[in-house]
Amino acid sequence: MKFLDLCKVYIRSGAGGNGCISFRREKYVEFGGPDGGDGGRGGDVWAEAVDGLNTLIDFRYQQHFFAENGRHGAGRQRTGADGDDIVLRVPVGTELLDEETVIADLTELGQRVLLAKGGNGGWGNLRFKTATNQAPRRANSGQEGVERTIWLRLKLIADVGLLGLPNAGKSTFLAATSNARPKVADYPFTTVYPNLGVVGVDDAEFVVADIPGLIEGAHEGRGLGDLFLGHVERCAALLHLVDGTSGTLLDDYQTIIDELDAYGEGLADKPRVTVLNKIDALDAEERAFLKEELERKSGLEVMLMSGVSGEGLTDVLRALRQHVKITRIREQATEETEPWQP
Repeated sequence: MKFLDLCKVYIRSGAGGNGCISFRREKYVEFGGPDGGDGGRGGDVWAEAVDGLNTLIDFRYQQHFFAENGRHGAGRQRTGADGDDIVLRVPVGTELLDEETVIADLTELGQRVLLAKGGNGGWGNLRFKTATNQAPRRANSGQEGVERTIWLRLKLIADVGLLGLPNAGKSTFLAATSNARPKVADYPFTTVYPNLGVVGVDDAEFVVADIPGLIEGAHEGRGLGDLFLGHVERCAALLHLVDGTSGTLLDDYQTIIDELDAYGEGLADKPRVTVLNKIDALDAEERAFLKEELERKSGLEVMLMSGVSGEGLTDVLRALRQHVKITRIREQATEETEPWQP
């Protein structure tokens, strides 16, 4: 399955059916009068967050979605059938935008939003009968449907986002700690789309997203990272992996921090665990020296880890679990204290 996180669709709700002009013409029935029925309502267009999807790839093959029109009214007071609604099934975490304006953010399973309301059916001539107009020859046309273009933008819902330069060991970490099987190789940009994995530690589980490697200038469109940084906006914590075998370790660290600052959206302010990775290739003296240098540069405690040998993995997972727990508690408390908006 290919990964797609941004697409454009064209939608149109159904038009209402026309009302009918009709009169009773039955033998032996005097003063039959009008009996034209109303037109049916046009179908609506909805979007719904469903389970089992983590990409918008289905919308690459179909971009036009039309709800059914309502049927026209008929004689003998018969109302036309309503048009069927159409539902766009999207992954949880999908934003719906009208150009740059966010229409809705579907962050919960089963959440639905109305994108285009179907047109009302027209009235038949029976509706216009009055004491002074016993035989009206008037009926309404159905309302037209609504046409609009909608952008769908997927932001994966994960608890932890993996950040680092290409070949920092992100995919190796995900493969070592979860059942995910991302591609692992010794060349840059092995990961070309985000991978999700469920990680467990001490009877607790959380979701980790492996984001393609960032490079300097990613926020301006260089490399792949700027395409996917939006997927870490919802994360409770970030895991920043620094390659301990790199000869430019401090510059590597600063490159990622600069890109987070430049991207904005509060990414630089998220709780972050900084890890010196690939320590299996370092001796004890090198580990101590590089850890001290990185802590001086970052101002944070730096953890040691090797995704290959497994050394330090459990401690890193426990630190991440703690950050996720605290952040989610704070988010829930904030939601409960926010005033209700009509």
